Amino acid sequence: QVQLVESGGGLVQAGDSLRLSCAASGRTFSMYSMDWFRQAPGKEREFVAAISRSGGNTYYADSVKGRFTISRDNAKNTVYLQMNSLKPEDTAVYYCAASSSASWGAVAITPTYWGQGTQVIVSS
Repeated sequence: QVQLVESGGGLVQAGDSLRLSCAASGRTFSMYSMDWFRQAPGKEREFVAAISRSGGNTYYADSVKGRFTISRDNAKNTVYLQMNSLKPEDTAVYYCAASSSASWGAVAITPTYWGQGTQVIVSS
């Protein structure tokens, strides 16, 4: 069982930056590839970014590539999402998720555990 708690959301203006954090419980954090998803009002949840267990490989949705950076600190059981050049269309509830993975270096996007989400609002 992995419990995930996101933080760092808020209200910002277009062009601003924000860093989300996701703290995981337990000693098995490094066993999971970690992902970020988001869900805007009236829309389906969509994939944003993923990072391998090692932190050495990442993968991004086209809509955030070049603006968002996912990273992790296995010693702190935490995954981050640095969001730069934010746009109003980035407004959503952001969720982190843990995907079981047998590979240390490959990204996995098959979430088993989810956090409760943190709200990001970008005003124009």
